[in-house]
Amino acid sequence: MKNLADKIIAFNRELHYPGELPQGFRVLNPFLENPETISVMQAFYRKYYSDTVRRKFIIGINPGRHGAGVTGVPFTDTKRLESVCGITMHSAHTHEVSSLFIYDMIAAYGGAESFYGRFYINSPFPLAIIRETGDGTRLNANYYDDRTLFEKLTPFMLESLRKHIAVGLDTSEVYILGKKNADFIRRLNRDGKLFDRMTVLEHPRYIQQYRSKEKQLYIDKYLQAFEK
Repeated sequence: MKNLADKIIAFNRELHYPGELPQGFRVLNPFLENPETISVMQAFYRKYYSDTVRRKFIIGINPGRHGAGVTGVPFTDTKRLESVCGITMHSAHTHEVSSLFIYDMIAAYGGAESFYGRFYINSPFPLAIIRETGDGTRLNANYYDDRTLFEKLTPFMLESLRKHIAVGLDTSEVYILGKKNADFIRRLNRDGKLFDRMTVLEHPRYIQQYRSKEKQLYIDKYLQAFEK
């Protein structure tokens, strides 16, 4: 019988977006672009998910270029991957703002083993998206930044969410990170009838960038929501 780690690793290894994108947008697949990403991703999930316990689902937006876009682990840059999870990535060294908040919250929860033993984090679109500007600059993009982009990605996102759930997730309540993200997840949920109840929390990047002085209040809010 396959455990959660086996299923999650298989999902990540098979990830491929075959659809079209609006002009100026690109999808980055870290599992294809850096062989070490596969190795550290596998090490992470084998460490924390080698069981069959159902997890609660926490849904982000889509991977950032310096977090899961490198490590293959949502909201986890190489710094936290090594310092907290004990997994070293040699080919890249990244710092991601959202990762800092998430791992401070995880520490307050009781540590990575306790947290990941109960929760699974991923995104409706599980690959990084970038927007290329006219001068060649590459910027992080969200799946909802452009109406056409969202429409083109919707079938793939619904399929991805169903695959996440099939790994072994509890769908009675889902936690959505980001209020705008929640608006679009509600649309997907209306179409896919995936989750019974949605709890919306402020996105870690917003907290870290604009509410850092109130960070502990937001950590407490997360912990209170998770203990319902």
